[in-house]
Amino acid sequence: MPPAVQPPERPTVGHVGDRPPTYEAEPAALPESGADALDDLVPDTVLDGARYGTYTLRAASVRGDSARFRGEPRRDALLTARFGAGDGALVLVAVAGGVRGDGQDRPAAADACRWIGGAVARSHARLSEDIRAGRRGDLKSGLHRLTDRTYGKLRARAAELGLEPSAYTAGLRCLLLPADPECRTRVFFGIGPGGVLRLRDGAWEDLDPEVRPAAGGTADEQGPDGDRLTMDLQITTPSSPRAGSAPPPAEPFRFRASVARPGDTLLLCGNGLAEPMRGEPALAGELARRWSSGGPPGLPAYLADIQLRTKGYADDRTGAAVWEA
Repeated sequence: MPPAVQPPERPTVGHVGDRPPTYEAEPAALPESGADALDDLVPDTVLDGARYGTYTLRAASVRGDSARFRGEPRRDALLTARFGAGDGALVLVAVAGGVRGDGQDRPAAADACRWIGGAVARSHARLSEDIRAGRRGDLKSGLHRLTDRTYGKLRARAAELGLEPSAYTAGLRCLLLPADPECRTRVFFGIGPGGVLRLRDGAWEDLDPEVRPAAGGTADEQGPDGDRLTMDLQITTPSSPRAGSAPPPAEPFRFRASVARPGDTLLLCGNGLAEPMRGEPALAGELARRWSSGGPPGLPAYLADIQLRTKGYADDRTGAAVWEA
C-alpha cells in the first residue's frame, strides 16, 4: 500500500506571553440582528491582498476577542482600493476605528473609509503624479484638505443624527502606494489613534509622525534617508492647534512620506494592533521573526500572524503590511 499522505499543516492562531488570553481564539457569539438590520451586518473578518511594482500587500481586519465572546460587531473598518491603471495607478489602504462602546463607532468608521476613498479616487491622478515627482509639500496640503473634508462629512452626519460630533467620529489611518515599480515612495496620512511601523534589518521602527505646534511655521525635519524624523515608542504626542475656519478634529493631522528599501516591511495598524505592538515586546519580536525572512506570507498565514494573541489586548485587530522586494 502507498504511504498515507499527511494533510498539510494549517495556519494556527498562537499567543505570546506566559499565559493565553482569557477569551477563546475563535469566534463564539454572533452580533444580534433583526429583519430591518441585515444590511448593517459586519463580517467577523475581512482579508485582502495584492502585488504591484516592487511590493506585496496583505491586509486584514478581525473582530477582537472580547467582541467575539460578547456577540458585539467588529468596530474597525478596512478599505483597500486601486484607482487608475498601469504605472499611474494608486493603491489606497484605509483603516478606521471608533470609540468603543458609543454605539455609533462602526458606522462612523465605515463612513470615514468610504468618504476618504471617494476623495482619493477623484484626485488619484494628481496624487499619483505628486508622489512620483516627489512633491511632498503639495501632497501634504492636498491630503490634509481631503481629510478635513472627510471629517466635515462626519460632523454633518452627526448633526443629522442629533449627536455631538465627538459621538460620531473615528480615527483614520491611510497609506498611498503607487503602482509604478520605479517609485518607492510610500505615503502615510491620517488622524487619531493607530500606528505606522517599519521592520528594517530585523528591528521595528515607530514611524508615527511627531506632530509639533503649528505656530512659527517650521518645516518638517528630515532624517538622513529623506524620511520624516520619528518619535520614540510609547511617547504620547499632544494635540496641536491648526489655523482655519472649520473646527479641527480632536486629533492633529499626521503625514509622512518615506522611501522604501528592499527588504523593508511597512505595517499600518489600527489602535487595537498598535497598542500591543508598542506595549508587548514579545508580540513585536515574534512578528519581526516571522516577517524578516522568507518573503511575504500567503493570506491564511498573514491572517494567523495578525491575530497572534496577547493577554490584556482584546480589541479588534486591523493591519495592512507591505513587503518590499
